[in-house]
Amino acid sequence: MDAYSQFYSDNKDRLYAYLLRMTGDAPLAVDLVQDSFVRYLKRYGCQDAGSRALLFTIARNAALDAIRKRKAVSAEVDDCIDPGHTPEEQVIQRQTVSRLLKAIDQLEPQDRELISLVATADLTYREIAGIFNISEANVKVRVHRARLKLRDIMA
Repeated sequence: MDAYSQFYSDNKDRLYAYLLRMTGDAPLAVDLVQDSFVRYLKRYGCQDAGSRALLFTIARNAALDAIRKRKAVSAEVDDCIDPGHTPEEQVIQRQTVSRLLKAIDQLEPQDRELISLVATADLTYREIAGIFNISEANVKVRVHRARLKLRDIMA
């Protein structure tokens, strides 16, 4: 497997999860994942193993462009449900995911992005700081505050 294929395999699911939370639209998130990898490959080629932070920056910008063009629709909760569970467990999972996504939607857009990156992208605070062009300490403070807001909303 070449370096780019490995980079794609390692990051596609995380990128999709981030974009799904950011846009709230599963088909749009799939399109944005593809678009982000195409833009990355076209602009930066197959150099080394790739930069996850750069990929997420490209994806973030593409998502912001798409959101500007059309309003986000609520997330596809069924995409987050594990089919291996009993029907009762699936209902509980569906309700929990729905409640969490609604709570995340109530956050400010930047808080929503930060929470999504921390939860799904497996990026370091330094890499997230590079995406937002802020200091690493600022990222830590904002993530902490966003988590507190999310906890209050969920309570």
